[in-house]
Amino acid sequence: MTTKELALQKHYEWRGKLETSVRSCVRNAEDLTLAYTPGVAEPCLEIQKDINKSYELTRRWNTVAVITNGTAVLGLGDIGPEAGMPVMEGKCVLFKEFGDVDAIPLCVRSKSIDEIVNTCALLAGSFGGINLEDIAAPDCFEIERRLQERCDIPVFHDDQHGTAIVVGGALINALKLAGKKPENCRMVISGAGAAGSAIARFMLALGIGEIIMNDREGLLSADDPNVSPARREIASLTNPNHVRGTIADGLRGADIFVGVSAPGLVTSEMVASMNEKSIVFSMANPVPEIMPEESKKGGAFIIGTGRSDYPNQINNVLAFPGVFRGALDVRASRINEEMKLAAAHALAEFIPESELSPTRIIPGAFEPGVGAAVGKAVADAARRSGVARA
Repeated sequence: MTTKELALQKHYEWRGKLETSVRSCVRNAEDLTLAYTPGVAEPCLEIQKDINKSYELTRRWNTVAVITNGTAVLGLGDIGPEAGMPVMEGKCVLFKEFGDVDAIPLCVRSKSIDEIVNTCALLAGSFGGINLEDIAAPDCFEIERRLQERCDIPVFHDDQHGTAIVVGGALINALKLAGKKPENCRMVISGAGAAGSAIARFMLALGIGEIIMNDREGLLSADDPNVSPARREIASLTNPNHVRGTIADGLRGADIFVGVSAPGLVTSEMVASMNEKSIVFSMANPVPEIMPEESKKGGAFIIGTGRSDYPNQINNVLAFPGVFRGALDVRASRINEEMKLAAAHALAEFIPESELSPTRIIPGAFEPGVGAAVGKAVADAARRSGVARA
């Protein structure tokens, strides 16, 4: 059987990847009295007096809502909320396995920003955090922004920030090996949607000197009147020298390529036109912008992809479980830039310098302790930045 056939068969067998697990046993009348009525009235009254007691007397402290409307599911596009449920369930499994975070999938039947924001905000009292997933750009930006304003719990769009954090962790070590300083580097990012835009902003925070965005319109430049309204903001933050043309023009003399776009956009000749000791992270899945063999043929010094069958897999599972673990542990009110940067540095520092090599710049997804290391760094950053409440 192919992987696709086997996966479909297993999903028919599983009939869902999640189920409810009970922490309080109800085996007799006394158990029932304590777990439910009349005993349950006491914790209810405690929470009524102090809503923060909901973190101590319920599972809220460790529970995250994984929310989608199914408009940008994996590489499948707008397939609808119900069709997105297997992905959301899978995400919840990863939360539990890699961060010991309980997560619940919620698939919302709406493409209205107002309806999605209101739905999530009204449910926020049941959760310690909200993870937005597979919501199409540009709606995802506005949904996240408005939820952060309305909610007193962390709101995190993993397609944006999880990707940016892992790219950041990998890049810190890649630049160390290449002997390059961030401020002296030019980066080209292919894909200006949710992931690409978040990566660009995060790379600016990491100190990358020059970033050029590329998408279907070509290289984005703020002085180009043809730049679409959806791309104008990110164009204003990047390409300070207003380079125009194709991705080939952008890569000439660049130090770093990051791809979150489509297969086959980059050639070995383009990689060869980059500066010495170039870094190529081609992360389109399952087929990247350029295959690792072609990147190597073009002279790339360090190569990363989103695939598990090559070294340096840049995988969001390295970030989001630990980010939420840390945020929940200190009851953070939000996930801020300091916490994201701390997560990226924790990923980079997880590998001892003696083990760094061009084929080992980021931990593997199954290396023990990654989630805990990220969680501790995020919790410490939350305390330093004043968003921790416990």
